[in-house]
Amino acid sequence: MKHTPKRLSAALIVGAMAFAACGSDGNDAAPVEAEMAAEAGTIVDVAVANGSFDTLVAAVTAAGLVETLSSTGPFTVFAPTDDAFAALPAGLVDALLLPENQATLVKILTYHVVSGEVMAADVTDGDVGTVEGQTIALSTADGVTVNGANVIIADVAASNGVIHAIDAVLLPPDVDPAALLG
Repeated sequence: MKHTPKRLSAALIVGAMAFAACGSDGNDAAPVEAEMAAEAGTIVDVAVANGSFDTLVAAVTAAGLVETLSSTGPFTVFAPTDDAFAALPAGLVDALLLPENQATLVKILTYHVVSGEVMAADVTDGDVGTVEGQTIALSTADGVTVNGANVIIADVAASNGVIHAIDAVLLPPDVDPAALLG
């Protein structure tokens, strides 16, 4: 199913209004896994078709990163699910979507992207540079984690890289959510 930018924006607005009341039931993997079984094109195409990444896709659209994440790559994307975005402080997604915060939104989204294609079996413990410029900490101690967020579905192939669904939104150390909400 294709989503237009207007449809994505509408979905984000509706979803953002529900964020304060939503939370994870701890079983994020089942619906994501069921819908991520087949390759559907670029990273953006796969995320759009999945249905568990509507907020991420809307944010990528608002940040102007659709063309970048649809380019040749390869990229590894640690993709927060809709439930991960729902766990953010109330109002944060709305604040990030304001035009004056676009640079911060781009910073957050590119903090989830690593150049190259890194499959879960190839992950080693340590810091890895992101497209944003800072590092994220990868660990394999209890499954694959990134900055403490769990990879709940690994190795989802796309024509220009791989997606690993994660259960939290990663915030760069120099992004202050309270400042965005103030």
